[in-house]
Amino acid sequence: MTTSLGSERCVACRRDAPRVTPDEIAELKPLIPDWTLTDVDGVERLERTFKVANFLEALAFTKRVGLLAEEEGHHPVLQTEWGRVTVTWYTKKIRGLHRNDFIMAAKTDALARSQADAARD
Repeated sequence: MTTSLGSERCVACRRDAPRVTPDEIAELKPLIPDWTLTDVDGVERLERTFKVANFLEALAFTKRVGLLAEEEGHHPVLQTEWGRVTVTWYTKKIRGLHRNDFIMAAKTDALARSQADAARD
């Protein structure tokens, strides 16, 4: 089992790329325990809401996730509100979940930890 999804890089995904299997989800999901598996119109997604202190911190976190997404070439759905940001990962080309989504969820968790650490300093 992979223990550090956050150290992996996303791979280019084509329309014929395989979705993760139920066995792969069972292996990967414990590595990102705060994420929820959701289904929207038959498309599985990973979703998590991050709590922050105010709207400016929500904007800052949204920007950091956006920069990470550009760097990795994989882009989430972002909902920014006062005090929270909801991040949803799924692979649009395959209408479901790919390993890339789990990698990006782990990387998003790392961003949240670093932002929280910076806020405490």
